[in-house]
Amino acid sequence: MAFDPEFQKKLQIFLVAAIVLAGGRAAYVAYERHEAMKDDAKPKQETALKADYYVTPKKLHPYDLKSARQLTEQPVWVKLGYQHTYYPYDLQRHKTDFGHEAGTLLPLQKLAIQDVVTDVSPQAPGIKQVLARFSLDGKSYAVPIGAEKGGDFKIYSDDIFFIEDPRDLYKHWPADVWEKIDAHEVQAGMSELQASFAIGLGIPEGSGDYGWRTLHYANGGKPLAIAYQNDKAVAIKPGS
Repeated sequence: MAFDPEFQKKLQIFLVAAIVLAGGRAAYVAYERHEAMKDDAKPKQETALKADYYVTPKKLHPYDLKSARQLTEQPVWVKLGYQHTYYPYDLQRHKTDFGHEAGTLLPLQKLAIQDVVTDVSPQAPGIKQVLARFSLDGKSYAVPIGAEKGGDFKIYSDDIFFIEDPRDLYKHWPADVWEKIDAHEVQAGMSELQASFAIGLGIPEGSGDYGWRTLHYANGGKPLAIAYQNDKAVAIKPGS
């Protein structure tokens, strides 16, 4: 049985179209597999940053001296270094020497709080300072964590300290990131949070959303400026 030329032409067009569609489908499947392999090969840092959203550090919510003394029940770690000044503390006189700054707490510095006390600073005679007392190298110090006036306490220890080991909270971070944090150094690819763990608080330059801005770090006297894109450090320069 012979096919007329017009039908043969249509059949050829149909077969060509079917071959093109099949080839396109095969190419698409290959592309999907390639993209899946790329996703699997993404750096662990990408996954780690997403996991940060699910970390919820414990808080004490202290409202008076008694509740604040829960800080003595476990070690604490400083959340933002180079921000909190501490002073010599006289154990016999129960007095803080507000006239002589002893230093600033370091990023993620681990402390054993021995007591929470109150004292009056000469700079604010009408307000009692709430202080966390601790020891370093055999000497006693105190760092302000709040204030009390007329029996009304405002205590900010939850903003100053972790009461869980940050290494456990953020154990999903790559080992090289923790090595830099322990050395108080930064590297390209670190997030804003990771950089703050390493070198303390950053001050924004102008406007910009979190993770898409430039921050200036005092860094204990070694200032740095870090530009972030998609919450990753892309440029690290000496600051002023």
